[in-house]
Amino acid sequence: MSSTPVPPYGQSPLSVVQVLGGDSAGSSAHVRSLAAGLVARGLRVAVCAPAGVEAPYDFGGSGAVFVPVAGRSDPVAVAALRAACAGADLVHAHGLHAAVRSALALKGRRIPLVVTWHTRADADGPRGPVVRLLERRAARAAAVVLGTSSDLVARARSRGARDARLAPVTVPAPRPPVDVPESKARAELGAVERPLVMAVGSLVRSRGYEALLDAARTWRGLDPAPLLVVAGEGRERGALQRRIEEESLPVRLIGRRDDIAELLAAADVAVLTSRWEARSVLAQEALRCGVPLVATAVGGVPELVGDAAELVPYGDSEALAGAVARLLADPARRLWLAEAGRAQAATWPTEDETVAQVLSVYDELTGQGRPGGLAP
Repeated sequence: MSSTPVPPYGQSPLSVVQVLGGDSAGSSAHVRSLAAGLVARGLRVAVCAPAGVEAPYDFGGSGAVFVPVAGRSDPVAVAALRAACAGADLVHAHGLHAAVRSALALKGRRIPLVVTWHTRADADGPRGPVVRLLERRAARAAAVVLGTSSDLVARARSRGARDARLAPVTVPAPRPPVDVPESKARAELGAVERPLVMAVGSLVRSRGYEALLDAARTWRGLDPAPLLVVAGEGRERGALQRRIEEESLPVRLIGRRDDIAELLAAADVAVLTSRWEARSVLAQEALRCGVPLVATAVGGVPELVGDAAELVPYGDSEALAGAVARLLADPARRLWLAEAGRAQAATWPTEDETVAQVLSVYDELTGQGRPGGLAP
């Protein structure tokens, strides 16, 4: 991240608390980047999150203070969060449950709450009424709601947000593979002389993997048949693995990996089959790496990728299978998408720009850095 002059926030630095609810890759990476940027600008930053989130993201290494707080809404966890926020000038919660806990922790205190909605919960199933209630509480408690896609902004407004704004966050760009031959990654996965199709994400129903396996069944008729590799873990793994074995599908489930950038760079095509996404980490990494992407036209995906990906309807395995098969048979189209992807990625806000937008919201709510402002 490039250096930026520290703004004149008065004699004492602004103190902000970032609250995370779990180990979501997108929101955790964003908070790590945000914390580093805010500390570089002279702010005091604390990150409150479940203890297990610190190891993979090293918030302490950003210059922030890491405070382990359980991701629950019981009185003990809320009291711990309330204590952590006691000296804050502003609290910034990321995600629905973090927002609800923060609202409870700040009850009776005049500390501004900013909430970023990175994703949406399913409000249509059996838990729909509870989800909608929590969303209303979170939206109405926040001084400002930042939505990472236009439909999240609209959703926040429909839930009663006083002020909802678009704030497209950019997660840090993955480090390019270093001295890792593409052939080595393909050999490890078993795709030396066959196309490699890559998917990344937790193994849950909302990821659309049933339709993806339907598409993989179609690809068995191609010569050579592509190998579909899915990186991620989740409660649907057992069911997916049984189907792969029963139908002899050309699919490998490889679990969680810490070398996603290397594996993705070796792929011929990346696929994103989710029922809903805002600013998908996989989509961002694929376009940055120049890997052709086939994705569902849902949520914030179309505005994220523009014309630089093939879009298909959610749950339409025939459209998905056809889009991937056409790309594998058309090297020129893959090359065009690779170049278009890198160009599209260049239009996304940088980490510095993301931090600057958030900081401007903090400034509005605290009066910091302004003549006549509320400098502490």
